Amino acid sequence: MGGESMATPKILLTGPPGIGKTTVIKRLASSLGERARGFYTEEQREGGKRVGFVAVTLRGRRAVLAHIGFPSPLKVGKYHVNPQGLDEALEELEEALVEGGKILLVDEIGKMELLIPRFREVIERVLSSPWPVVATVPAKPVPYTDEVKKRPGFTLIEVNRDNRDLLPSKLLNLLVVPPELEKQGR
Repeated sequence: MGGESMATPKILLTGPPGIGKTTVIKRLASSLGERARGFYTEEQREGGKRVGFVAVTLRGRRAVLAHIGFPSPLKVGKYHVNPQGLDEALEELEEALVEGGKILLVDEIGKMELLIPRFREVIERVLSSPWPVVATVPAKPVPYTDEVKKRPGFTLIEVNRDNRDLLPSKLLNLLVVPPELEKQGR
């Protein structure tokens, strides 16, 4: 930590469910292309009803994160969490940490994800890395994310109806890998 603090952006997007945090991450990922690594979550629906969540890596790999019918003792609300549901996403983030020079996108650091033992360890490495990070966090209190929100050097942005469509382009302008770090990548 001492003396290594880089001025790369660490941005946390927060807001109520359904406000557009995932949409911001997806649009940002689309604009960044190969410069970004990470994952986003999307709802899984059957018959018009939400039955679970799928983790989608920026390389297109998909896995069930949670489902109402999944056989697991890990549970948030009515959703049973798949302990391996983020394996592909965590591998992609770990590869990016080794490769370097990438912008790391995480949707989201929430209750379901935090039930997966390996998740917090990888996310700690992502958050403390020298690379730019954009992550979504719930607005409601969650002990771990509440601590992350208070970290020095992290910018908390509340996503709302007025700013959600403009945020991807605004964030894109902030997310530059400094030249001295770019050399560490590849």
